[in-house]
Amino acid sequence: MATSTVKLKGHPAGFWFVSVLQTCERFSYYGMRALLILFLTTEAIKGGLGMDKVTASTIYANFTMLVYFAPLLGGYIADNYLGKRKSFFIGSLLIIAGMVTLFLAPSKAVVLAGLALIIAGNGMWKPNITAIVGDFYSNTDPRKDGAYSIHYTFVNIGAFFAPLVCGTIAEKTFAVKQGAEVISYGYKYGFLTAGFGMLIGSVLYLIFADKLCGEIGKLTKKSIKNEVVEKVEKKPLTKEEKKRVMAILGLSVFVIIFWAGFEQAGSSLTLYTNDFIDRDINGFIVPTSWFQSINPFLCVVLGPIFAAWFLKLSKRPKGDIPTPRKMGYGLIILGLGFGLMAAAAIQRGNSTDVAVKAHIIWLVGAYTLHTVGEMFLSPVGLSMVSKLAPKQIGALMMGVWLFATGFGNYIAGMSAAFVESWGGLQVFGFVAAVSAGAGVLLVVITPVFQKLMVVTEEKDENLQQVNA
Repeated sequence: MATSTVKLKGHPAGFWFVSVLQTCERFSYYGMRALLILFLTTEAIKGGLGMDKVTASTIYANFTMLVYFAPLLGGYIADNYLGKRKSFFIGSLLIIAGMVTLFLAPSKAVVLAGLALIIAGNGMWKPNITAIVGDFYSNTDPRKDGAYSIHYTFVNIGAFFAPLVCGTIAEKTFAVKQGAEVISYGYKYGFLTAGFGMLIGSVLYLIFADKLCGEIGKLTKKSIKNEVVEKVEKKPLTKEEKKRVMAILGLSVFVIIFWAGFEQAGSSLTLYTNDFIDRDINGFIVPTSWFQSINPFLCVVLGPIFAAWFLKLSKRPKGDIPTPRKMGYGLIILGLGFGLMAAAAIQRGNSTDVAVKAHIIWLVGAYTLHTVGEMFLSPVGLSMVSKLAPKQIGALMMGVWLFATGFGNYIAGMSAAFVESWGGLQVFGFVAAVSAGAGVLLVVITPVFQKLMVVTEEKDENLQQVNA
């Protein structure tokens, strides 16, 4: 049996390999992101850029938005010119270059250049490696939802260690202290550490990709078989395919709302934690960046549980919970999490005095509920796009999905400025109401989306080779 056909616990070996690569990239991204807003707002004399929170939030918002908008172009390039595999490898090199630039950055302009390289790299990486996961399975394969949940666990392994490792490097190992006071942070070393994560992934790709993935993700034109496949992929969209595209676009609106709340973890929640949450545990001040590891840790724990549960549900006579309804549940649970943050603001009287702190349990509870909501929406959403997207525009539609995520990230990034001007109670309460309300609406209109989401079996020779 060829190496590319090996299965591990019911999934192709290539699936596990691609998931490991995603772990490396997510370590790189989340390690950098955990430090970014702190780096931008820390005084220059202490190793930051010394920006006010509004300016820093604007840069952060635009960066996180463009990281997700760029996949539209990256998906198009992969579908039409380079193929998914070559595209995401080029993306990895751009990400490494961006991290090194942040390490060397002596000024705001160079920092922005580094962020631009990371944006371009993510554009080439993100839609293509996510789409490749789906390429290992047919559209009606019951393992597909479970595969994306497992893949999501690998994503969160990288995201869990990233803030802990990069945060420790920046706020502890390379921080300069005078007595108990930190007089300079080692943010640039944290960025360099994040870059090493992507470097490891790139080396692994060069060594093992062909052995474990076969032809999956390649844009080949040499064989007659692939020429036939290519002609099929260039056919106009059928009526059924157009309906499936409509479903993806419609659900993208709800995705924007979800991520507009969820991704405040890196902006408003980080700044709120830094100023207004009591981080003192028996005399140890927990670094602000470490709190961003709560979500991925819970994802690692819950991911396999949800994967097994969804697979079990799919085997029932009536089948699994419809994906739009799952996503609606995710929004409702997210809203409950922000309800806890509103309660934290109430506990401290919604004061602007940083000496008045809220108990840490509110923050931990919010992150826990946000994570449960995420498990209902994000991995099953990715699986849905992979199933519904017509093959000839698969990576592009994954890019559209990530585009919606990016717009949500922009709203989330800008929210930090509103927390400072409006107050935590008003912002968190508003997000709670909008999220829960959108979730209820999506649950109600799920039958409408189900009529658009009809999928028939498709044959793919490359797929049959890997899953043989």
